[in-house]
Amino acid sequence: MADHKESKMEELAHKIHSKISSPSSSSDSDDDKGSHARAVALKAKVYRLFGREKPLHQVLGAGKPADILLWRNKKLSGGVLAGVTSLWFLFEMLDYHLITLICHLMILALSVLFLWSNASNFINNSPPTIPEVVIPEKCLLKAASCFTFEINRTLDIVRTIATGKDLKTFLGAIAGLWFLSILGSCFNFLTMVYIVFILLYTVPVFYEKYEDKVDAFSEKMIEELKKQFAVLEKKVLSSMNKEKKKD
Repeated sequence: MADHKESKMEELAHKIHSKISSPSSSSDSDDDKGSHARAVALKAKVYRLFGREKPLHQVLGAGKPADILLWRNKKLSGGVLAGVTSLWFLFEMLDYHLITLICHLMILALSVLFLWSNASNFINNSPPTIPEVVIPEKCLLKAASCFTFEINRTLDIVRTIATGKDLKTFLGAIAGLWFLSILGSCFNFLTMVYIVFILLYTVPVFYEKYEDKVDAFSEKMIEELKKQFAVLEKKVLSSMNKEKKKD
């Protein structure tokens, strides 16, 4: 009987202890949820360049091109950089021409295949099988469709800018074209393409490494530019209104 009473007392004490501890555990879980919500809110308030919400890898496409630009595969990225640098060196420094390069590569490829097929005939008495290369029609149609879509979108943007409804876009387009004209007078087309390629290979990597610092600095700079642009817009609009009144 005494053992039975002791077991009942232990069960009762365990129930009382669970009831007392359950509110504290629920409050702890509520605190955890609240802290998590506050952390998410703080992350959402962090300024990101160009208003992006996704990581840089997803913004660049999250595929092989993004891996190459962000140096996720260092061997592949280094190979592409070495190949493009070699082409730029051939065309720009050695004054090589594109048609000459293509003809020389074709001569080399045909000579190697010819020698290989004839040598195998003498050794194995059976000619080698050269694989047949065929470009699918769907790939060409898809590429043409994407190219056409980009051209139409560019023409639509040009038409929107030319209407003069958005002064900010108009001034940005004029400034960008003026900057490109200055670069075009300093470098030729091939060197400009190579410079853009080097920037694509370096800027995203450094931006991903120092993302927080760059975003904080760009936020301050954009706010200052907005203030200066607002002053300029007021002056331009006021001058336009004065001219209209005079007319």
